[in-house]
Amino acid sequence: MKKYTLLVLLALVAGISICSAQDDEEEKRGFDKSKLFVGGNFGLSFGDYSLANVSPQLGYRFNQYFAAGAGVNFLYSSSKYRDFNGNALYKTSYGVAGLNVFGRVYPIQYLLLQAQPEMNYTWGKYKYYNNTPSEKIPGAYVPSLLLGGGAIIPSGIGGFIIMVQLDVLNNKRSPYGNRPIYNFGYNVGL
Repeated sequence: MKKYTLLVLLALVAGISICSAQDDEEEKRGFDKSKLFVGGNFGLSFGDYSLANVSPQLGYRFNQYFAAGAGVNFLYSSSKYRDFNGNALYKTSYGVAGLNVFGRVYPIQYLLLQAQPEMNYTWGKYKYYNNTPSEKIPGAYVPSLLLGGGAIIPSGIGGFIIMVQLDVLNNKRSPYGNRPIYNFGYNVGL
């Protein structure tokens, strides 16, 4: 008899705990500032190949399975091409400015799939070192659709992200080309 009484008491306590947890979840419906996070891509490189990339993103984690957000892209790169003797032949410079939105699905706690449509404005220039006049690459709006997946490794107030994406639209002016893009970054909760 004592065993049955103990089981009934445990079941009652468990039931009250579950109901209490459901009440707490209902109170947290709506916008929750603690679910915001920031991240994105940042990079610098100097030399014959120079790069400056500042592409911040702001996102919201709706639940344990879904997050979404938006960001801006700013990228400038230049490459100097040389002959076999090391003499400069020409230099290309390329700029990108744009907007993106993204959606993430977390099928398993630390794995993610991401879709990221973008609209970028691209422009550029060829500068020749043999007295040939410079040549401008006319500006153009270029859509991209990055699809991919990766993992997030929790750390402190955020997580380290490793991701592989591919621009499936494969536009010839795409800043991503037709090869996989490897991203490493950090998301920080606000």
